[in-house]
Amino acid sequence: MKIRKLIDSFNYAISGLIYALKTQKNMKIHFLIGTIVIFISLFVDFSRIEILILGITICLVIITELINTAIESTIDLYTKEHSPLAKIAKDVAAGAVLVAAVNSIFVAYVLFFDRIQPFAKTVFIKVQQSSGHLTFVSLILVIVVVIAMKSKFSKNGTYLLGGMPSGHSALSFSAATAIAFISKDIVIAILGYFLAITISQSRIEGKIHTPLEVIVGAVVGTLVTLLIFQMFL
Repeated sequence: MKIRKLIDSFNYAISGLIYALKTQKNMKIHFLIGTIVIFISLFVDFSRIEILILGITICLVIITELINTAIESTIDLYTKEHSPLAKIAKDVAAGAVLVAAVNSIFVAYVLFFDRIQPFAKTVFIKVQQSSGHLTFVSLILVIVVVIAMKSKFSKNGTYLLGGMPSGHSALSFSAATAIAFISKDIVIAILGYFLAITISQSRIEGKIHTPLEVIVGAVVGTLVTLLIFQMFL
């Protein structure tokens, strides 16, 4: 029962995120820019602290946009008429998003500017030596693609329990593909894909996903990871 409540809580949270992504133009822009920045981070030799700062900055912009959307929806629930106080609340919430966005530009300048020119000669060697980073970025990009597809195709509101595509299949096949690239061992690769197939099969057996949703998830996870590793290894 507690696990079910926990799953429901995550589902409500993801529903809110996807609602904002579907309805808010600025959220789509923030989401796209955040994805691009994560991708670009592949080319830059960041320290752990710098990666942490980058992640917090991206999350801060998205969080403030979510809060802004929640405030606007709450105000619209109570009144549709023009109200000075309602305007102030919406303007202040929008101001919070603006501050976060300006801060993200400043952080990007500090983190990226000094590296733009020197990185050109060393970046591909650095990335080739960073299998862990490639795997992490691949998984993040797979999650982004899955959320974007669910926001487009899922209509039942249960984003953790069903919908197109299967996120579990996408992530498991992404991990299996990364394992295959890193290990370069056919036996280990086969074991990785066997586990991915088992996870995907469990989603069908549990009647959480249709075979088509699982297949699409597997294709998405595999292709995104193949693209990343083929480009940088």
